[in-house]
Amino acid sequence: MKVNIYSQQGKKIDEIVLPKEIFDIKVNSDLIHQTLVSQMANRRRVIAHTKDRSEVRGGGRKPWRQKGTGRARHGSIRSPIWRGGGVTFGPTKNRVFKKKINKKMRRKALFMVLSAKAKEKLIIVLDDLELKAPKTKEISKILKKILPQKISAILALPKKDENVLRAGRNIPNFQIMEARNLNVFDLLSLKHLILTKETIDVIKNTFLK
Repeated sequence: MKVNIYSQQGKKIDEIVLPKEIFDIKVNSDLIHQTLVSQMANRRRVIAHTKDRSEVRGGGRKPWRQKGTGRARHGSIRSPIWRGGGVTFGPTKNRVFKKKINKKMRRKALFMVLSAKAKEKLIIVLDDLELKAPKTKEISKILKKILPQKISAILALPKKDENVLRAGRNIPNFQIMEARNLNVFDLLSLKHLILTKETIDVIKNTFLK
């Protein structure tokens, strides 16, 4: 599949053939869904946590003697039936939401999403990307030239570039990541995918092993 190569000024300067093993795969929506659910589950953080009777403070001494008071017998004020006591069946931080998915399946799903973006012409290839200074206005100018519509894109870099990362981190609906970290969840979250020529080689070397 051929796509245009653009300069930072938004001018078409050449064409490139995307590797068909990555960008021309038949889409299986079930596999993509399974991978997406797995990623979302693995990113889920356990926030809600209630203390059971062993975690509540106090209650080391028996509240009153077993017999002779006329009241019900109790062994600890930390009992769930006491106000301020432990919670019996509340949510705890010990819950595990992780879902395992095989590496080959995850990689195949990634290729499918990349192929779908290529077929829908949502992939933009730049000849190179260099910023003289880590300024948001510099990268915003480039994005406006290559994306005439509203920005919703991922920029995949061949390697870490502090200038680009700092310049783009405050732009809404715009994410910057290294090519080796591309994944189904992030690609489906934003519309366009911006690559450099070098990034395509990194994707091939990383995922086609």
